[in-house]
Amino acid sequence: MTDFNAMINALVSCDRDKSIELVNAALADGIPVGDILNQGLIAGMDIVGDKMENGDMFIPEVLMAAKAMGECVTILKPLMSEDEGARGGNVIIGTVKGDLHDIGKNLVGMMMESAGMTVHNLGVDIAPEDFVAQIKEKDAQIVCLSALLTTTMPMMKQTIDAIVEADLRDQVKIMVGGAPVTQAFADEIGADGFASDAGSAAKLGKTLSA
Repeated sequence: MTDFNAMINALVSCDRDKSIELVNAALADGIPVGDILNQGLIAGMDIVGDKMENGDMFIPEVLMAAKAMGECVTILKPLMSEDEGARGGNVIIGTVKGDLHDIGKNLVGMMMESAGMTVHNLGVDIAPEDFVAQIKEKDAQIVCLSALLTTTMPMMKQTIDAIVEADLRDQVKIMVGGAPVTQAFADEIGADGFASDAGSAAKLGKTLSA
């Protein structure tokens, strides 16, 4: 009998080796991949996200947990059906044009992947037209825009305007974040959501893609 609580606790404790050991043991016991993913790994990362949001875990620990999760998912991926691999929505994420910051954005991407979403990380300094092209190419449901400089925040509005002009606004939910970004700014530029940290971003992404 697989103890999913042990798997959850291993992830929350950032114990990579124990997490991998428990995933392999669950597979050996014949536990369905979807159960391991949802009841063990995603459930564990949901707790990590909550702890980050509440200030009980910090970025280095969250990165360790997310990396452990990623290695476990690598084990499971060849055994997943298409449905199991893409339950949580198709996401593109990038730092807007003129801004080269990516640590927070990358952590958001990792947490969203850990929550079961398919994430396409475009990188930094991404022009509005490139976001538009990627929405079409990846058939995205969620677009995440990051900015770490007050001088690049207006580029978020320009990116949203470009998405509107391309007649894609109804297709996607747009999330924004970054140190200088606020809920009020998100409302002002017409975004669907704002998250102040990676844990709440993953939770919001799950809600918007539901």
